[in-house]
Amino acid sequence: MKIPFNNTYIKLPTSFYTKLAPTPVKSPELIIFNSDLAETLGITEVNTDASKLAAIFSGNEILQGSEPLAMVYAGHQFGGFSHQLGDGRANLLGEVVTQDKMRYDIQLKGSGPTPYSRGGDGRSALGPVLREYLVSEAMHKLGVPTTRSLAAVTTGEEVARNSLVPGGILTRVAKGFVRVGTFEYFSARRDIEAIKTLADYEINRHYPEAIDASHRYVEFFKAVVNTQAKLIAKWMSVGFIHGVMNTDNMSIAGETIDYGPCAFMDDFSHSRIYSSIDHNLRYAYSQQAKIAQWNLVRLAETLLPLFVEDDEPDEAHIQAAVEIAQEVLKAFQIQYEGYWLENMRKKIGLECVEKLQQNDEELINELLDCMEKNSADFTLTFYHLSQLENSQTEADKDIRKLFDDPEQIDTWLVKWRKRLAEESAEQTERQLKMQTTNPVYIPRNHQIEVAIRAAEDNNDFSVFHDLHTVLQTPFTRQKGKERYMLPPLPEEVVHQTFCGT
Repeated sequence: MKIPFNNTYIKLPTSFYTKLAPTPVKSPELIIFNSDLAETLGITEVNTDASKLAAIFSGNEILQGSEPLAMVYAGHQFGGFSHQLGDGRANLLGEVVTQDKMRYDIQLKGSGPTPYSRGGDGRSALGPVLREYLVSEAMHKLGVPTTRSLAAVTTGEEVARNSLVPGGILTRVAKGFVRVGTFEYFSARRDIEAIKTLADYEINRHYPEAIDASHRYVEFFKAVVNTQAKLIAKWMSVGFIHGVMNTDNMSIAGETIDYGPCAFMDDFSHSRIYSSIDHNLRYAYSQQAKIAQWNLVRLAETLLPLFVEDDEPDEAHIQAAVEIAQEVLKAFQIQYEGYWLENMRKKIGLECVEKLQQNDEELINELLDCMEKNSADFTLTFYHLSQLENSQTEADKDIRKLFDDPEQIDTWLVKWRKRLAEESAEQTERQLKMQTTNPVYIPRNHQIEVAIRAAEDNNDFSVFHDLHTVLQTPFTRQKGKERYMLPPLPEEVVHQTFCGT
């Protein structure tokens, strides 16, 4: 195998990372290798068998051109600041540049202790590896910006969590692993030169439109704010709950990163959480946009020195920088609401008609409230809505079954169909568009748990592979795969998810 490494992060000052090779594992075995993603990355795998792939993607074998390192960062975790976090169980192997000139990081997760492990074992249990592989690849197919999964292996070793469980290592791919917490690390040390170096790196890599701007760091911040607004709106449109939106889990590149206690909703609730450690609903579904903005305030605080064109700014310059940041941050809510409304209009089959914007928002919120009151499944409600005709038919029975009081959805459907009458699109065109944005299949918690249990308890990965295959075409109803559509039975409901550390 050959990976065409072209590394840049390691050229930054050594205060940004620690050079460190992965810790070898006992007897790695390949679970899955993402050949399509490998091809996109320019990875060649001629005559590479499963054992060789397992050696490479466990870190037992380091390929030519790889320069492993662990990145340092800080972060606000559930509102409290930790001055130093960093890759406590990950190694950045290096970067590749694709044919379309996109640069990606390749990282091992669960590859052993680093100077940033803070007493942890640096390993990952098998369950979180399988969860992140399934969910991240499903998110990609759903059109949500995300890190990707290139490979997953077992380690042949056990890790201690609540009990001894099999270990695993995930190879993940990202546009970049720099986080809000990376900026916070240097800000906490008042290292303005490092903040500037990091900002320049991110501008050159992800936001080149800011390079020639008259105020490049302000333009950079504006771009990050807009990217995050767009990302969170996508999460909300598919019923995704990240679960641990700490600043060290917020990617500057605008991708979903660090799939710990994440989950997709079954029955809808504005205040739904799954994370076992989110006792105060800080990262609940309805709070995600607010938390993203809170995190961006933390980023703004680190960038304030760059907003001031003065080596020794006085109070007036500092106040001017604060006002600049506040103006950009105010835009987040407007941008988020715009992206959210655009996504949700598509989900219910409406075009973006300016004069109907307020009415459409009310119509959408009324549907969500109705879903919550009736414990209706998020994904199935929108899927069955996409099957309906412009007038009431027998097909209405499928969506009515999802509601405890079907008359409430009947009332809403009358309003929806009245609104459809103002659309120019034909019924079939409208249905087809809706069916490209409302998935049939999502990685449901109870199905992921079944896959994990089969793998951890019985070394059976067939359940994982079957589920992964279904999730690769989420918008197409697949013959014989009806059970993957279904929400959990009462005894199958997963109430809590866990970080895996």
